[in-house]
Amino acid sequence: MILTIELIIFGYLGGCVLYNLLFSVAGKFFPKKTKITEDVAAYCRIAILVPAYKEDDIILHAAISYESLDYPANCYKVIVIADSLKPATIQTLEEEGITVIPVSFKKSTKAKSLNAAFAQLDDNIYDMAVIADADNIPAPDFLQKINIAYQQGYHIIQAQRVAKNMDSPFAILDAANEMIANHINRKGANALGLSASIIGSGIGFEYQLMKQALLETEATGGFDKVLQQLLVDKGYKIHYLEEALIFDEKVANAAAFESQRKRWLSSQFVYLRHYFTRGFRALLKGRIDYFYMSVGQNMLLPRMLLLAGVVFMTGIYLVFGKYLTLPLSAWAICLGAFVISMMLPLPGKFYSKYLLTVLMNLPHVVGIMLSLVFKLKGADKTFIHTKHSKTTIDNPLVNVTGK
Repeated sequence: MILTIELIIFGYLGGCVLYNLLFSVAGKFFPKKTKITEDVAAYCRIAILVPAYKEDDIILHAAISYESLDYPANCYKVIVIADSLKPATIQTLEEEGITVIPVSFKKSTKAKSLNAAFAQLDDNIYDMAVIADADNIPAPDFLQKINIAYQQGYHIIQAQRVAKNMDSPFAILDAANEMIANHINRKGANALGLSASIIGSGIGFEYQLMKQALLETEATGGFDKVLQQLLVDKGYKIHYLEEALIFDEKVANAAAFESQRKRWLSSQFVYLRHYFTRGFRALLKGRIDYFYMSVGQNMLLPRMLLLAGVVFMTGIYLVFGKYLTLPLSAWAICLGAFVISMMLPLPGKFYSKYLLTVLMNLPHVVGIMLSLVFKLKGADKTFIHTKHSKTTIDNPLVNVTGK
C-alpha cells in the first residue's frame, strides 16, 4: 500500500518535472526559428485592439507609444476599447487622434469588450487584428515582425511578452516566471511540433479568424485558455514569434501577485475539468495538439507548487527514507532535473543581477501559492482586475529597441 502511494506521488510530480525538462531542453537546443528578413512583400492592414478596464492612469501613454512603431502609419490603427474609463480620459484619447470605442457591461470581460469592438469595425478594412493589454508597450519593430510572420503563412502569432519593469522583488520573480513560461510553453512547444500557448496579449491573428473565434469565446477568467483551445480545435497551429517584443508591467507587491495568481490558478483547474474528457477523446483520434492544450498543460502543477512538492518529498525521504521504499536518490534526481529545467530559460545576466533577490523571496512566493489552493472558490466567476501604473520601460535584461 505504501509503495503504491509512493509511486503515485513520484509518478505525478516526476511527470511534471519531466515535462518541464523536456520542453526546456527542446526550446534551448532545438528551437524552431522564424526567418525574419528585411524584404517585406506587403504591409498588412492591422487593427490593434486595446481593451482598457479602469486603466485611466496608463492608457494614454500606452496608446501613444504605438505612434513610434516602424510601420506605415496608414496600415495600422490603434483602437482603445474603453470599459469604465473616465470621460476626461476618453476625451484626451480622442484629442490625440486615437480611436475610442466606449463599452459598458454589467459583468466585464475581455471577450465582451473585443466582441463589441469587432461589431463596430468594418470587416473590409483590416487583414489582421492584434490584441494588446492597456499596459503594453511594443518594441519599435513589433508590427514589422508580426507582419513578416503573417506573410509567411502563420494565422495566429504570439509575440514574446517581456517585463516592462523589474523594480521590486515580486516584479523580478514575475519577470522570471514569464521568461520561463515563454521558453517552455511557447518556444519549447513549437520546437516539439506543438502549438504555443497564448498569453492574452501581444497576439496577432488573421482578422476574420479572430472575429469568428471571439464570437464563440465565453470566459470570465482564463480568456486565453478558452481561445487557444477553440483555435486548436479548428485545426490551427499557434506560432511563437520570439523576435517580436511587447513590454508588459509586472506585479509590484504580494497583494497584486496573489490576486493575479488566484485568477490563473482557478482558471487552470476549471478548464482541466471542462476539457478533461474531450481531451482524451481527441488523443484517441490522434489529435495530439488538442490533448496537449486541454489536458497536458492543465494537469501540470504550477511551477511554484511543483517546487514545493518536490522539495517537501525530498525532505520526507531525507528524514524518513529508511521507512519508505523508493530511494532518496530518486527524489534528489527529480529536484535536480527541476532546477535545471528552470535555469535553462533564464539569461546569464539574470543570475548576476537578480539571483540573490529571487532566492531570498522564493519562500514567500511559494507560501502565497500554497495558500491560494484554499482560496479558489468562486474565483472563476469573478473578473479579477490587476491595476497598472508603470508608463516607462526599465528592464536591464532587454534592449528597448528589441535588438
